[in-house]
Amino acid sequence: EKKYYDWDDSLKEVRIDEVIMGNVIQGGQGQNPGRQASIYAGIPKEVNAYTVNKVCASGMKAVALAAQSIKTDDAEVIVAGGMENMSAVPYYLPKARWGARMFNAELVDGMVYDGLWELFYDYHMGITSENIAEKYGITREEQDKFALMSNQRALAAIKDGTFSQEIVPVEVRKRKEVIQFDTDEHPRETSMEALAKLSPVFKKDGAVTAGNASGITDAAAALVVMSAEKAKELGLEPMATIRSYAAGGVDPAFMGLGVVPAVKKA
Repeated sequence: EKKYYDWDDSLKEVRIDEVIMGNVIQGGQGQNPGRQASIYAGIPKEVNAYTVNKVCASGMKAVALAAQSIKTDDAEVIVAGGMENMSAVPYYLPKARWGARMFNAELVDGMVYDGLWELFYDYHMGITSENIAEKYGITREEQDKFALMSNQRALAAIKDGTFSQEIVPVEVRKRKEVIQFDTDEHPRETSMEALAKLSPVFKKDGAVTAGNASGITDAAAALVVMSAEKAKELGLEPMATIRSYAAGGVDPAFMGLGVVPAVKKA
């Protein structure tokens, strides 16, 4: 059977009640991507799974739902997380099913249409970042400095092996060669000078560039959620405790500010 990962020794006797995975762009992924991830991970087929879409907050919502289920005694142990496969998102032919009748048919980028396009204002999500920067006077230099710091911290953590125990290597077949993929490729060496040379992506006079914005990437992360009592029963040492969680809504034009009311509520 196809299996990507076997649970480590400390979890082999743990009965998983449910799997919840956040996933935004599900077009072309097949039925219930969370269920696929569960079975391919080696979790028994008898364990149910479902997929959550709350755009950027999908993975966090999956973890919150897991905590809620455990609080209400609907489950004892849940695997929750998030995943995205942006490189495999298809292009759409919206008129193909019923026929384009005459003239050209539009080819739509599924990644943008289903994941990166603000529906109500009809513009790219990158513009929402520009809106916030303009509203609060966040300069291009400040954004570049933060991006540089983030890259430097990530590269230092990779070099020090900080995340090595949390990364599950994936075998990638390249022609006749099998590559052990175990290192995050997104962080890169850069400098303020290099970042300053990049052109704005979303507005002619904007501040968001390919160097200080989030990238087009493939990745997945998951964790095991259980009550403190269950962890003690199984002899497991918790890595973290979920104290509180909340969600907040804002004007979609300023999407990135949603964390502010959420933190206040939590």
